Amino acid sequence: MSGRRKLLLVAVAVLLVAAFLGALGLGRAGRGDPADAGALGWLGRLGGDGTTVDPATVRADCDRTGDVLSFVGGCALRVDDPGGLRTLVLRSRAAFAVTAPAPGDADLTVRDDVTPADGGDAVATIAVDRATEVGLGCPGGVPCTVTIATS
Repeated sequence: MSGRRKLLLVAVAVLLVAAFLGALGLGRAGRGDPADAGALGWLGRLGGDGTTVDPATVRADCDRTGDVLSFVGGCALRVDDPGGLRTLVLRSRAAFAVTAPAPGDADLTVRDDVTPADGGDAVATIAVDRATEVGLGCPGGVPCTVTIATS
């Protein structure tokens, strides 16, 4: 390898390490806002297709109008195999519960009670890497409206 190539390789390595350390050191406290992903979001969009589950690949056993689900008590969603790790994003103006299997080979079911944040939406993000069934529930048996979102 020529001296020029070695120098270029070292320069690229230094830039990668600096970018990584900058990302670690410049992080903000708190949960963060996925819509404000900054440079990492820009880099992710360069990768091609989105990382969210296509709503058209989700079937539900409750009333569905477009991407909006309406139910009382509970609803079961069936997500087709996305062909890789994707995120199923569910939004609602009211609190709701989600039950889903963990991705990968883990033999674990995750349950979360999602509540709206500061006058905004209640948002659940579920990692999906294979055909999966996700359960939704409404607290207190009240009617729920949940949207299958793309972000």
